[in-house]
Amino acid sequence: MSLPSARSVAASVLVRVIQDKAFAAAALDAEVARATQLDPRDRGLATELVYGSLRVLPWLEERITRHAPRGIGGLDPRTRAELFLSAYQLFFLARVPAFAAVNEAVEAVKQARGAKLAAFANAVLRRVAQDAEGTKGDALLFEATWGSIPEWLRTALGRTLGDEGARAFCAAGLVPPPLGLRVERAEERERWLGDLRAAVPHATFELGKASPLAILAWGGGRAELWPGADRGWSVQEEGSQVVALAVGARPGDIVLDACAGRGNKASLLSLAVGAGGAVDAADLHPSKLERLTRQLARGGKPLRSTFAVDWSVGSGDVASLYDRALVDAPCSGTGTIRRRPDLVLRREPEDLARLGSLQAAIVKQVATHVKLGGRLVYAVCSVLREEAEDVVEAVLAGETGLSLAPFDSPEVHALSGDASTLRLLPDREGTDGYFVASFVRRP
Repeated sequence: MSLPSARSVAASVLVRVIQDKAFAAAALDAEVARATQLDPRDRGLATELVYGSLRVLPWLEERITRHAPRGIGGLDPRTRAELFLSAYQLFFLARVPAFAAVNEAVEAVKQARGAKLAAFANAVLRRVAQDAEGTKGDALLFEATWGSIPEWLRTALGRTLGDEGARAFCAAGLVPPPLGLRVERAEERERWLGDLRAAVPHATFELGKASPLAILAWGGGRAELWPGADRGWSVQEEGSQVVALAVGARPGDIVLDACAGRGNKASLLSLAVGAGGAVDAADLHPSKLERLTRQLARGGKPLRSTFAVDWSVGSGDVASLYDRALVDAPCSGTGTIRRRPDLVLRREPEDLARLGSLQAAIVKQVATHVKLGGRLVYAVCSVLREEAEDVVEAVLAGETGLSLAPFDSPEVHALSGDASTLRLLPDREGTDGYFVASFVRRP
């Protein structure tokens, strides 16, 4: 049996996404971890093939189907994955010769499904190759990406950002996003930037623009092998850092991270409150709480308490009143589609109304655990108004005691001015897309 190549790794990931509805990021991490012989360049190619294909999957299917009158929906996942990868290479990867893109797919189908299906793949892909001759370019890639976004989502983006803003948001996804690193202290960022540039010269490192703690990295392979990993810095996307900073946590504060997830924001909050303060974390999933408790304890930033809570129905065992609370609510994730394009394939238009109602319910429940005069920050990794301004309006219309107030975080005030809401956009701030709102609980 031959060793896995970048292309075979990408094909395995697409099969899992198509067949098992797996998340591409987790599937890719697992496949790359198994393919230990891949060098950084091959890992990068596998990543490009996976995310590039997923970003334009509906467009690729339409172009392939032109030469398959019965369509390809009835084909097995492996054959479909090979067709998608080959078509993506033919249209968008100039460094891969057309004959190689076709032959590799045909041979893979032959090995997996036999000569008859391989002959079908060969006939279809040779016609696709003819269509693709002389077509490569950024304009075609944007057309394919924009055309692969469901119409309901294009409409929602236009309603929120305007037509030009929606297209700019989409175009930002054509450039590979960086890996975000978060240093422990802003005054150490320049030093870590120099250390990383010296230690990993084949990677590119730059200072972040939105977060004073952020260093952005492109290339360089596995970040956990770089100097300072989990000691002087940790991996956290820059916009996610801004969300945690928006809480404005100060030394001595008692803070609740109400939807803690993987704990990146809880870690930053723990640094902000210091030894005299405390952070509690809540989440719907106990397994996530167990994992983040171990992780933060190893990093010297232990939590005070954790709570498994379904905020949509109550507060569970949460009894405290907090100086500050963060509600980083479950959302559509549309702000992250430049790095998670498979999310678009999972969402339906009715999700927005359902999620908006859930988000408002969570904020209203968490508000009952904020002290009078205390702060609540609401955030979603979505740019859509149905999960942003519409949720804020629903919260203000309820009996919560919450009112909007400008951010009292100096780092975020520099971005928002005296506004009480902030929208981060990849085409403007360079982060993933987020919406953040700042509330104060009044008597």
